[in-house]
Parts: sequence; C-alpha cells; structure tokens
Amino acid sequence: MPQPKYKLIMLKLSGEALAGPEGFGINAQKALDIAQRVKEVRDMGIQVGIVIGAGNLWRGRIGLEMGMDQATADYMGMLGTVMNALALMDAMEKLNVETRVQSAIEMRAVAEPYIRRRAIRHLEKGRVVIFGGGTGNPFFSTDTAAALRATEIGADVLIKATKVDGMYDSDPNNNHHAKKFDKISYIEALNLRQSVMDSTAVSLCMENKLPILILNFWDEFALQKAIKGEPVGTLVSN
Repeated sequence: MPQPKYKLIMLKLSGEALAGPEGFGINAQKALDIAQRVKEVRDMGIQVGIVIGAGNLWRGRIGLEMGMDQATADYMGMLGTVMNALALMDAMEKLNVETRVQSAIEMRAVAEPYIRRRAIRHLEKGRVVIFGGGTGNPFFSTDTAAALRATEIGADVLIKATKVDGMYDSDPNNNHHAKKFDKISYIEALNLRQSVMDSTAVSLCMENKLPILILNFWDEFALQKAIKGEPVGTLVSN
C-alpha cells in the first residue's frame, strides 16, 4: 500500500454538515456519517484534528439583524461550536474512536481547555481531537480557527470539507460554465473573493505555508483519495 501523502490533517467542517434535511439542528445520522468517514481516515494511521462551525445552530449575522452586539453574537456562535463538537464526539465514540473535545472557552465540565501540547499528545496517541469555541475571540470565523489550530499543531494540510468539489472562478450553482481549479495560489484564491473560505484564514495559511485542500466531503471516497495524494478537489498553495 502506498504511503499516505499526509500524516496529520486538520478537517474543517461546517455546522450544516450535522443538520438534517431541514437545515437546522443536529441530526444523529449525519453525525454518524461524518464519524464513519473520519474513522476510515484515522484507521489509515492518520492523525486527525477537527474544527466544526455552528451554522446549524446559530449565525452571528442573525444576531446583528436583531440589533445584537456583534461580540455577544459571536460568543453565542462559539458556544454553538462546542455543542456540535460534543455531538460529533458522541458519534465518534459510538464507533469506538477515542475522541477529545478541547474548547477555547473554558468549560471544564464538558470539555478540556485548549492546550496545544496536550492536543498534540492526544493526536500522537491516535485520538481524534475536536477543537471547539473558535479562537476564543469574537470577530474571527471558524475557518480562521481551523487555520490557527492547524498551524499550532503542525498539520500537513487544512482540508475544507464542503458540498462542492473544489474552488471555481464563479459560483457553479449560478453559472454552469464556471471553471474549476485543480490548483491555485493563495493570492489567486484571495483575489477570487469566493465564499468557500474567508480571507483571514487563507492569509494565515499563506503566511505559514499551510496548504488548503477544498473538497466535497459527501463524495464517499474524496477524503481517502486526498489522504493518498490522488487528485481531488482544489489545492491552494504556493
């Protein structure tokens, strides 16, 4: 069997990945589906860190539309990411995958506080680590949290799991002639101003030379192909 291309990955999931058909809340079957894909990769000997959003529970812009202070709205979103992290941990452990949740916002009754060296040690022991609470600061997205944590733990790649099979020059849902990129530079990705990943996260990855791989997580074999180094999705790098 060929050696995998990556040894340590950071997987960035949207909160909507946990939602059911109605697009809201936490669906137990979706959580198990995600857990199964992660287990398959972990069983290949890959160390896996995960950051998950909270769009299935709360979006900061909803609070802003209600006249809420942005920092307060963002903190509510951070709490939502911890809820999703716990749900995913439960699904992972149903599949006998040892998992730890670390939160940037301290809440010791339900999660470990984020400690970089402890997270690295968990990964070395084969545990999946789910990072909740974003960066612990308002005004930063979970994309940026994923880029930050991936850099801190020394990940080989940041994998952005989406519903599309890569990055395009325009929205493929609105333009059937949109061109898909197999590879693209950080600067080109920033200039496209696509909503696949926010610019702060891309800039942080560029500064730290951390490749970003954008793929369709719901393609049954996409994640495994990526780990093996087979062409899949869009690779953003130098």
